[in-house]
Amino acid sequence: MPELAGIHHVKLPVTDLPRSLRWYEKVFGFRTTIEFADADGVVRGVGGEMAGLGDTMITFRENAEAAKGCQGFDPVSFAVRGLADIEAWAAHLDGLDIPHSPVIEASIGWLLVFDDPDGLALHLYSWDAHGKDHADLPGYGRPVAATGQAADEPGAV
Repeated sequence: MPELAGIHHVKLPVTDLPRSLRWYEKVFGFRTTIEFADADGVVRGVGGEMAGLGDTMITFRENAEAAKGCQGFDPVSFAVRGLADIEAWAAHLDGLDIPHSPVIEASIGWLLVFDDPDGLALHLYSWDAHGKDHADLPGYGRPVAATGQAADEPGAV
């Protein structure tokens, strides 16, 4: 199988592009680097950079139906290093009056959850692990042993 070279971009649906851009600029420092005009000349999509994501671009596309369908869903978790970073993000969100979860001891590391203007659940998840085993709790992850099943065998994912 050929090798992947990372994630090129993550596309998030929005109902109001200018509103979402203002919010993502304020919260994450998003910076637009490319725009996509539809056949009528109206820009309904943009892509750009957010500090800490390297070459991975974040893109936004006006699509009210998709945005509504994604309300409450968490399609991407942004990484932070550790608990101190999660706490700093909580303080940053407090300073912007953006409601968020308390700091959560998630399956592996620490987690902070909040919504964008369309109700998309955004997660900030730490690379650093807290070292606690929550595998017996509903909804938490647990390790999976390798099965040795080849990707082309029936039932393989």
